Order: sequence, then structure tokens, then C-alpha cells
Amino acid sequence: MAGADPEKLIAKADKLSVYILRHCLNLLISPSVTSSTRLGDLSVLVERTKLTLTRWSADWRNATQYYEQAVKPWDAAKHMESAAALAVELSIWNEAADFYRRASELYNECGRSQPASDALAKGARALEDHKPEEAIAMYTDACALLEEDGKENMVFDIYRAITSVYIKLEKYTDAATFLLRWAVAANKCNALHSQCKAYLSAIIVYLYAHDFQEAEKCYNDCCQIDTFLSSDQSHCASKLLSAYREADIEEIQRVAKSSTVSNLDHVIIRLARKLPTGELVAMEINSLEHGAALDEDDLT
Repeated sequence: MAGADPEKLIAKADKLSVYILRHCLNLLISPSVTSSTRLGDLSVLVERTKLTLTRWSADWRNATQYYEQAVKPWDAAKHMESAAALAVELSIWNEAADFYRRASELYNECGRSQPASDALAKGARALEDHKPEEAIAMYTDACALLEEDGKENMVFDIYRAITSVYIKLEKYTDAATFLLRWAVAANKCNALHSQCKAYLSAIIVYLYAHDFQEAEKCYNDCCQIDTFLSSDQSHCASKLLSAYREADIEEIQRVAKSSTVSNLDHVIIRLARKLPTGELVAMEINSLEHGAALDEDDLT
């Protein structure tokens, strides 16, 4: 933040304090607030967040627990999300992650898996460029919340985001693993076309990482599923692998530009357009060429 106006920075920092304290005042005049315990929690919160000559920053970590006690979980979760958004604006990434996670926990206490998952996904998106590993962890937890609640049809965008982050980090094996998990989730909600696209995407990621053996193994495993075996995505993968075996660069590039590949997610299309990566060597297909010379005296 070199060259930034100190007064503007202080004003931005004050936003977090003003926001929470304003909601404290709303609670104090609310007819629903009658318990002395709740009022006591609010008074402690105000004390924790008040700035003085000897304390220049609010004690957020301790103050938030009193705020949670003073309001209903749903309301607290909403305000936690707002606090998290302000922390993002102030580039306080650890605090932003903590607030989004706490918001998710509070939504989950209300039995609302979707808002709980959404809070984690919002935090992950905010952290992607600054704390990518934490973003992946939050995305993963967001998926788990929905899948545990039987809402696999709502995880597709999250899996797409996780895959994108892993590819940015050049962690291609991890990206392929989550694409396969995406395929399993798609199968559970009968999204068969999405399932086949996820399988083909995983194979392309392995090929981009120049891991032909893993790509072929993945293809063989996926072909055990009838839905994939008879799909356009399976035929496309088969053509790609055959072209690799023959070290046919033109055919690889032709298949990579096919309509089947063009219907995949953009991040996968970009990888496919760059195939092949690394040096290609024609691979032996029959066992006589691949193994030792035939021993005419060996009749086994």
C-alpha cells in the first residue's frame, strides 16, 4: 500500500468497527432483546472494539464471540459475512478467511447447508490470488457441506473453481483427482453428460502433464462405466490416446480442436489446445515389439 493516503486507510479500518457497533445498537433497541445475558454480551463487545489512546486496534477475535452470543446464529452469520467482506477490502486475508469460516459454521448451526457452503465459496474466491491453498481448502469444505446434504447438483461450479486453482498452481494430478470427484458427484444426481465431460477433462489434464500412462489408466477405468463407454467424450479420448501412441502430432491437434473438446470448460480447452506437451515417441503396440525377441524353443 505504498503511497496510500493514511487518512483513507484509517477510514477504511474504521468501517469494520462502525459496522458491528451499529448492529449492536440495533440489537439494544430491539424488543426481542430482553435477557441480561445478551445485554452483557453486547456491553463486553463494545468494550472490546472501542479504540482508545492505548489501544489502536479492535480486539476482533475476542469481540466476535460476544457478538455471536448476543444475536441469533442466522443474523450473526450475515454480519460475519459483512465483516469478512470488509476484511477482504482491507486485504486482511487471514481475518477474512476466519470470518467466512465462522459465518459458514453459524449457517450450518441453522441447518442451512447451502448458505454455509456459499459463505465458504465466497471466501475461497476472495483468497484465490492471495492464499490459494486456503482457497482450495475452503472450496473443498464447501463441496463437502453440500454433498453431505445430498445436494451434489449444486457442487459443479465449486469443482470447476477448484480445478482452475489447481491448474494455475500447476498441480495437475490434484486437478485431475477433483475432476474425477466431480464425475462421481454428477453421477449421483444423474447428470450423465457432465459426468462424461469430467472424465474426458481428467484425461486431457493427465496428457497435458505428459503422463500418458496415467491418462490411459484413467481412460480404461472410466470405460468400465457404460455411460462413458458409449459417449462422444469416450470416443474423443480414444482418438487422443491413439494419436499419442502413434506420435501423430497433427491428429492430436485435430482432436484437441474437435467440437467435443470445445464443449468442455474453458480452462480445459486451453490445455487441450496446447497438446502435445513434451517429446512424443511412437509407442509399441504389440507385445513382440514391446518385449524381448520370440524364443522359438519356448512353447509356453
